[in-house]
Order: sequence, then C-alpha cells, then structure tokens
Amino acid sequence: MAIRKGNCKAKDTGVTPAAKTVRCAIYTRKSTEEGLQQEFNSLDAQREAGEAFVLSQRHEGWQLLPAHYDDGGYTGGNMERPALKRLLMDINAGKVDCVVVYKVDRLSRSLLDFARIMESFDKRGVSFVSVTQQFNTTTSLGRLTLNILLSFAQFEREIISERTRDKQSAARKKGKWIGGHPVLGYDIDPRGGRLIVNADEAPRVRTIFDLYIEHQAALPVIEELRQRDWRTKKWQSAEGREHGDKPFTKNRLYGVLTNVIYTGRVDHKGSIYEGEHEAIVERRTWERVQRLLGRNSAVNREHVRNKYGALLHGLVYCVPCDAPMFHTYTMRGSKRYRYYVCYHAQQHGWNKCETKSVAAQNLEMAVIQAIRKLGSDPVLAQRTVEHARAQVAKRVEQLREEEAAAKERLRRLHSEMVCAATVSGEEDVAGSRFDRMMEVHKEVQEIEERMSVIREELTALQNDPLNVDDVLAELRRFDDVWDSMRSHQQARLVNLVVQRVGYDGRTQKVTVAFRSQGMRELCSGRKIE
Repeated sequence: MAIRKGNCKAKDTGVTPAAKTVRCAIYTRKSTEEGLQQEFNSLDAQREAGEAFVLSQRHEGWQLLPAHYDDGGYTGGNMERPALKRLLMDINAGKVDCVVVYKVDRLSRSLLDFARIMESFDKRGVSFVSVTQQFNTTTSLGRLTLNILLSFAQFEREIISERTRDKQSAARKKGKWIGGHPVLGYDIDPRGGRLIVNADEAPRVRTIFDLYIEHQAALPVIEELRQRDWRTKKWQSAEGREHGDKPFTKNRLYGVLTNVIYTGRVDHKGSIYEGEHEAIVERRTWERVQRLLGRNSAVNREHVRNKYGALLHGLVYCVPCDAPMFHTYTMRGSKRYRYYVCYHAQQHGWNKCETKSVAAQNLEMAVIQAIRKLGSDPVLAQRTVEHARAQVAKRVEQLREEEAAAKERLRRLHSEMVCAATVSGEEDVAGSRFDRMMEVHKEVQEIEERMSVIREELTALQNDPLNVDDVLAELRRFDDVWDSMRSHQQARLVNLVVQRVGYDGRTQKVTVAFRSQGMRELCSGRKIE
C-alpha cells in the first residue's frame, strides 16, 4: 500500500486521530483509439479499478477527486498528452496529493520521462500508486522497483517497435503502400493499404517527364509549369490541416522526376520492388530521365567547386533578392569563364532576379579596388575605422552583459550547492540531491570556462585599440604583397578584411562592408598563411 510521503505515525494516546485527507487523482491511458467508442472501454476499466483502490483506503483519509485525467489514443513513449499535462499543472497548483494508475506503463513507457515525472511529484510531495503493482514511492526499494518495472515496459515498447518495422519492411517488399505523404498523380485508397491513380493529376506527371526530356534542364521546365499554374500535390492530414499546393522549385521538381513509384514500383532501403499500384510513367521514360539527371548532376557538382581561386567565396549577396551568390564557371573551347550566380535565380528561374549573374573577374576586381582605395584615402579610412570602433564598442557591451549574467548565474548555483549540502533528508531524496549537485557542478565549470574566454576577448579588445595610421600603413603595402601571394592566400586576406559584398544587377553597384576584427588582425602584422 502506498502512503503519502510526510505522513508520520501518531503516538498511542488511546484516541484514534483523524486521518489527514489525501486527494487522489486517477490517470488512465490507452495507446490507440480502437474500442474507445464502446460504452465501457479500457479507460473506464482502468478508472474503475483505481476508484475501488481509493475506496479501500478511505480509512487513511483518501478521497477521490472528481476530475478525469484520461488520454485515449496517446502513446506512452512521450509526454505530449493533454490529460497528463493537465494533471501536472494541477499537481503544481497543489490540488493533488496522490496519483493512482492501473499499471506503471500507463503513466509512461520512457524511463527518462518517468524520471522527470517522478521528480515533479517529489517536489510537490505527491505519492504515486499502481493498483496492480503495490509499492511505496517514498522508499528507496519502492523507487528501485519502479525503475525495474519501467525498464521492462520500455523494453516491451522497443520490441513492439521492432516488430512493427519488420512488418512494414515485409509489406514494402511485397509492393504494398505502408503510408507516407501522398504524391502527385496518386491518391490513397480510403480503405487504406494501396495507391490509386488520380485521373486529373496523372497526365500532368507524364507531361512533366516529357518536358524534362525536351528541355534537358530544370529551369525551363519550372518556368513552363509556372506558366501553366501547375503546383505540387495538395493533400489534407488526419488533423484536417492543408499541405502541399506549392509552386515547383528545383528540389520539388527533382522529387517528382526521381520517384520510382511512378513506374509502378516501390523503393525500400535502396532496393526496388514491384508494387501493387498502377504505373503512370513508362519505365523507358523514367530511366531516360534518370540518365539526364545523372549527367546534369555531374556537371553541376563540377561547377560549384571552389578550386579556381574564387576570392569572394561565401561573401557575395544579390542585393535585389537578398540571397547568396555562388561561384561557378563555363567552358568555351579551352577557355574558362567564371561567374557569381544568384542562388534565388538558379532555384526559381532567371526571370525572378534582376541580377542573375556577374562576371567573377569584374566583381573581384571591384572589391580589390575598394581595398586599395581604403588604403589611399585617409577620409575613407577614418570613416571605416570609426565604424570598426563602433562595432568593437558594441561587442564590448555585449560581452560585459554576458559576463554579468554569468556571474549572477554562478551566484545562484553556489547558493543552491550550499543549501543542498546543509539540508538533511531521506535516503532517496539524498540520492536525487546528489544527482542535482553533480549537474550544478558541471554547469559551474562550463560557465567559468566561458567567463575565461570572455575576459580574454575583452582584454584583447580594450588593450589593442584600432588606429587609423596603422590601417593606412598596412593597406598601403597591399600592392607590394598582393601579387606575391598564392590564390588561397589572397582569398584568406580578402576574407580577413571583408565582411560582405553586395552586388545590385539593376545598377551594377558593388558595396563592400569591412570586418572590424579583420582590420585588427591585419594591423597586428600576423602572417597570412
């Protein structure tokens, strides 16, 4: 029999003392919704057993609360359950003294979640009772028994999951539909278990494959689909939420073109099996598209490599789209032409961007000239240094605020450790307190390490002020050292002093933002590797 923690044995005075009222809440749960519509279901049976147990303890002052905490159709593998959340809220509000369940795994099948629940119970002095598994949570033995039982409950859950996965794998190998998001061209049979062809969408799927064979590139196909106002599959979840119905992008288009399901087959862990559903696209057509995709993918992988000295790799942004621009090239005979291309234009079509692309050499030369001008124009250098100083001041303020917050957190953690070390308690509570002290000790170490880093950065920022003359002196040497550098050293130098490069294809204007920290490193005279 579980007794609420804190109850003390009364002295034998010859008078039976009035038992303290113990407010009991019964929690019930069922993983599936099957059978819940019945007049007397599993939740009712669990509650009836709990009510009988509470009634048997009325001489101890146990009283049943009228509130129902029933989770029908919710797994015990997590804590995302409305009735459980409501129960925990009532416990925190001091409305519950004891929680009664039919079996331990009704409360949770996760050892970690159960530990968290029991911790919240302990904080509020709430007992926990299982009708079919009698133990007292206020003792070390009772807690050990709970953990053992819960370990077996979690083991059982994992075994069930493995069986479910094995069953799904076997069904997939037989070509059956085992669930997932609906795809364009098919609907899910209301009776479940298979796909049926959507007569309106299937011709669109075939046309998409034909268009890719015709154009042999994604962007022209995407543009054609947008002109026709064709969109991705629209479907509704079991909760009634709308999904899909999005305009095609390259990724969404590739999702259609690479899906083997359109050939009447299914893919399971990289192996292809004959499906039970009807094919929409001929296999010859699908295989031809895969060959084209493979060829284009190889070309694209070669284009995006940064092996040809892209000075502005990762720095360039398209101003109209506020999207990054990546480095690529094309070959004409034996000559290579390098470009920076807007990612938004590459994904959504060239007519969606006013910049599209820019010759890499022209853009890189503009940035180099901006660096040279900075070294030859004292007024411009002064403005840049002032901006850098403002950035440094802002960073110093951020670091000081972080340091103050860390000190306050350390003070609270030290107070918690002192309190935990001086307060005595029961054996099981002491074990929980030890675990908490270990967590606090670890957090204190992490905070102290972070504060050490903060102090080092503050010292560097405050003791090494940025000077205009130093910046001018270093940048005036730019021409002397630039040509002697290797390409990777030039890229390192540019990345050191440049924070961001904006290119506006509408006006062909280039804007360069400089790094304050990079300027400091440049003036320190550190060698660029």
